[in-house]
Amino acid sequence: MTARDPSFAIPGRPERRYPRSGGVEYEGQTVFELVPREDRSNDDLADLVGAVLDDGPYRFGDFLDLPMVLYLVRDEETADVFRVTVRDGSVRLHVLPETESEGLRRFYDRIDGEASCGWRVECRTDFEG
Repeated sequence: MTARDPSFAIPGRPERRYPRSGGVEYEGQTVFELVPREDRSNDDLADLVGAVLDDGPYRFGDFLDLPMVLYLVRDEETADVFRVTVRDGSVRLHVLPETESEGLRRFYDRIDGEASCGWRVECRTDFEG
């Protein structure tokens, strides 16, 4: 897929499981990795993600005790829920069972509009296609 027009077609969604020991686990994953065409630090990317989330229409929470940026995000207009991480110079959109392509596409359009660097978008999944 090209950075100009990524489809954000989701090849598979993880299944949520609740083990007896507590918590929640996901089986399977699909991740869209947004890689800036110009090198950006993780801190710069984290600030960019924060600005996009603050501008809305998102409800989000971050996890402060982790060694990397991680947000659970809900687009209030599409009701899509997904995770956003910043790691190794990229922004990663993690598909959850409730995620649809439109929410990912809208987040991408906003981050692309906020940054002037251009993006390469890659989809990684462990679902067979």
